[in-house]
Amino acid sequence: MTKVLVTGATGNVGSRVVGELRDLGVPVRAFVRDADMAATMLGDGIEIAAGDFSDAASVRRALEGVEGAFLACANDPRQVEHETGMIDAAAGAGVRRIVKLSALGAEVGSPVAFWDWHGRIEEHLRATGIPAVVLRPTFLMTNLLGSAEGIRHEDVLFAPAEGARVAMIDPRDVANVAAVALSTDGHEGQTHVLTGPKAITFERVAEKLSAATGRSIRFVAVPDDAARQALVEAGITGVVAGQIVAVFGILRQGAQEKTTDAVRALTGREPRTFARFAGEHASLFQAERAEAHASIRSKG
Repeated sequence: MTKVLVTGATGNVGSRVVGELRDLGVPVRAFVRDADMAATMLGDGIEIAAGDFSDAASVRRALEGVEGAFLACANDPRQVEHETGMIDAAAGAGVRRIVKLSALGAEVGSPVAFWDWHGRIEEHLRATGIPAVVLRPTFLMTNLLGSAEGIRHEDVLFAPAEGARVAMIDPRDVANVAAVALSTDGHEGQTHVLTGPKAITFERVAEKLSAATGRSIRFVAVPDDAARQALVEAGITGVVAGQIVAVFGILRQGAQEKTTDAVRALTGREPRTFARFAGEHASLFQAERAEAHASIRSKG
């Protein structure tokens, strides 16, 4: 692989894909909105391509001379338009491999809009005929960083997750798999469901955070309506808040409880445990003051 374009290069997974490819000696071009911020975040040795999915000219420039692309985009009502546009431009530029970051549950017509969007993008990607790999991870452990502020101030993890058992995954494991799929042959046409090593309840999440921080942190389940309202009050749009709560409803039904051996099979390493993740991010749950994150608060 001569050069790989990484979109979403400052995101939870994309930034780690950049690092993994760099460690493998693969030349990387990062497609980002803010070049200065990306240069600071990603470090030396990374070519920066400033642009936006909605700017077709910047997309074409970013794809010049690359053979592979990692496709990731923030959840947005224009996500299907953005990613299919990138796919079409990649086909026109002669890109020989795309690794698409999707989600477990992706399906056209899914009641969760995020997963419907991914399903539509996957369908379009297959139709182009570009050799591609689709990654469908479970709930990312980094999603829990959105609750860090509430934990710092109240020692409570609030979520509409009563009874949910989730085989959540560290984004670094997703990035490890993506780097393998981008840098080695034989993966084209495959869809991989990526999970952590075991399903964990949110009660156990609170216990692991307690052990990592030396504090007594407890989990409190909140009703869907209260969770939705709290997200809106935190600045999230009503539509997105509703979709996040819908995802939790599906998690409570066990949709992401099963594990796979895909991470081990593709990388040769076992996926990271939540205890390890908690230990490595303990400071984010301990600080007295930090930048505000969206958190789900109890409403009574």
